[in-house]
Amino acid sequence: MPSVPVVVSSGLGDALRLPGLALTIVGVLLLGFVAQLGLLSQLGHSRAQELAFDEFRVRLADGTAPLGQLNADEELYPSGTAMAVLEIPALALHEVVFEGTTSAVLQDGPGHRRDTVYPGQAGTSVVMGRQATYGGPFGGLDLLQPGEPLTVTTGQGAHTYHVTGVRREGDPQPPPLAAGEGRLTLVTAGGDPFRPDDVLRVDAELVSDPVPAPSRPYRPADLPESEQAMKGDPSGWVAVMLWAQAIAVAAAGVAWATVAWGKAQAWTVGVPLLGGLGIGLADAVAVLLPNLM
Repeated sequence: MPSVPVVVSSGLGDALRLPGLALTIVGVLLLGFVAQLGLLSQLGHSRAQELAFDEFRVRLADGTAPLGQLNADEELYPSGTAMAVLEIPALALHEVVFEGTTSAVLQDGPGHRRDTVYPGQAGTSVVMGRQATYGGPFGGLDLLQPGEPLTVTTGQGAHTYHVTGVRREGDPQPPPLAAGEGRLTLVTAGGDPFRPDDVLRVDAELVSDPVPAPSRPYRPADLPESEQAMKGDPSGWVAVMLWAQAIAVAAAGVAWATVAWGKAQAWTVGVPLLGGLGIGLADAVAVLLPNLM
């Protein structure tokens, strides 16, 4: 008796194909996400630092570097303005510091908390930086020892500090400053990289002569939550939604292409397209994550 061939219905084939396609797309997006946070974010940080250093060096030379919260028009400097260069020899660290401490600003480098004095001025200046992502410039702060020097260059010159100690949550606060004294507090995430469970602070005392401090109309009460330690920036949801919509359209296009062109041709185009969109989405999602990661 002749054998009867078994025919698998196209409906069953489509039902099996769609979940596999969806999982592949998700895998490509996750790969883009990991590549962005683990590797490409470091390259983006390095590029931002190069551009910012060139710009800040010019502003130092022509005497237009920021000296305080307000510019010549008596307006607040925009968030992300380059305002200093931080050097920590013990960590081989040389970073441009920007005005503001949102997640977006800290993607380019350390940020100065806008409600505090500028480095070199009397009072406490606070600078925040990432622990692991986007170059992780402050990833080695816990290695600093008392007495080690660091230098901050602003529009008022170079200012020298000596480390006095490392603090974690629950540790005693440093003593109040006397009149005319200055302190720099460096802030980053504590705990394992990408899994922060604490806020780590390094305090350093100003050992060079303090410089004059301009008026500071921007006060702690004015600081939004998105610029405080371990906070994300909710404004990033707009970019996340736009990237997600672009990915949905691209995923539909790849699904159509697998039928119209064939699987090999579709994924030749689809993998770099979805991977690039995944990188863009990861960059947008990072703005929502804690700013010190």
